[in-house]
Amino acid sequence: MKKLFGRETEEAEIDALLNSEKPEFIAVYGRRRVGKTFLVKEHLRGKLTFYVSGVINEDARTQQKAFRQALEDNGAPEPKNSSWLDMFHSLRLFLQPKIDKGEKCIIFIDEMPCFDTPRAGFIAALDHFWNSWASDYDNMKLIVCGSATSWMIKNLINSHGGLHNRLTYTIHLHPFTLCETEQYFRQRRILWNRNTILQAYMVFGGIPFYLSLIQQGESLPQAIDRLYFSKDAPLRTEYSRLMASLFRVPEPYNKVIETLSSRSQGMSRQEISQSIGMKTGGNLTKILTELENCDFIRSYRTREKKVKLNDCIYQLTDMFVMFHLHFSRKGITNQTFWQDHLGSAVLYTWQGLTFEKVVLLHIAEIKQALGIGRIGVEYYAWRSRYSEPASQIDLILDRADNTVNLCEMKYSIDEYTMTSDEEAKMRRRKQNFMTETHSRQAIRLTMITPFGVKQNEHSSDIADYVTMDNLFEQVR
Repeated sequence: MKKLFGRETEEAEIDALLNSEKPEFIAVYGRRRVGKTFLVKEHLRGKLTFYVSGVINEDARTQQKAFRQALEDNGAPEPKNSSWLDMFHSLRLFLQPKIDKGEKCIIFIDEMPCFDTPRAGFIAALDHFWNSWASDYDNMKLIVCGSATSWMIKNLINSHGGLHNRLTYTIHLHPFTLCETEQYFRQRRILWNRNTILQAYMVFGGIPFYLSLIQQGESLPQAIDRLYFSKDAPLRTEYSRLMASLFRVPEPYNKVIETLSSRSQGMSRQEISQSIGMKTGGNLTKILTELENCDFIRSYRTREKKVKLNDCIYQLTDMFVMFHLHFSRKGITNQTFWQDHLGSAVLYTWQGLTFEKVVLLHIAEIKQALGIGRIGVEYYAWRSRYSEPASQIDLILDRADNTVNLCEMKYSIDEYTMTSDEEAKMRRRKQNFMTETHSRQAIRLTMITPFGVKQNEHSSDIADYVTMDNLFEQVR
């Protein structure tokens, strides 16, 4: 069985870089547990010339010991002392004969942010190693990886210091889509139907590590209870570990995430600023950018008469984080909570809210289902400034063919049944949107539901339907 799954695009990117005729300095980044290390080690199994990993939450002495041991394991000369300059000099002496023979040298430094302890000089030594020697050789390929996304962005991707413009390529590893999640389960012989996989996605998202914890033969409710609600459940404390591994100072990030978790429809920068008591300047921008780069949140534009380019709405979209924050606040001690509440209002309400977030992570699949995959499309949200109660549309597809899809997302366990009240609400939203935006485009009301919409006297205004099966389709 193939161990690496669902990363064909990234594998091809890595192969192209390793086969290029120039030195490559590649950074792989993304959310913890998304499979960064697994991707590199599994794809390059048996091909790495040198591998070393930082030790999470340890001091400078431990980090240097780990690097020294990796040098020793590979037969490199012993460093003269424990400085990072000497460590990298030893690595250079180890690699030089291989470089001179024309061998391709692939170095993988994993969990690199761990090595950068205060005043240790790691960044300066790495910069010296790359700029004064490694970057002179076309057969030199350096791959670095780290879960501390804020460090990766600040010190590598957007570096203004010694490593400024040194990277030749970045790979942002994202969670699986529904299609990839289904294929992953099939590979592991977990034979669930799509509705069950959709519900699993609402809890674990497309995070490979979390999905790997699900065992063959157990039902989804059993898996959720075992992994989250049981005594010593492996994912009960995952959120705190997750935040601590990603951010050196996680508290302000926690504040933003927890604030957004209380507003399912999202918040503007100004609303976030007021809620957490932080100014709207550079520090908040940094936090929001890094949370988006970790796939925790998404930012999307809003529209009045025109799309507002500088006024984004931020929305929490990480499935597991939403699940954790929602249920941890309830102080649940029942170790079979999920099994005991199947079909209850508490689960159904949560699934309804979460389904909307799943949909928003699959815009490409929606475009394909509507037959507009090759048409230019901008997507945004709209909130009425004048109607009472305020009309809101969470997903608008503004198409280059002078057409707009106003999308309504509803979760149901069967065909969704339109009522007279729902029909009236959709008509009001459409009319309010056209009036306030002065839109002259063709408007198509679009329903996105797991099992479609039951045809009745209230569904005649719906022009397009997108179902759960469409969300599972592979984008071509």
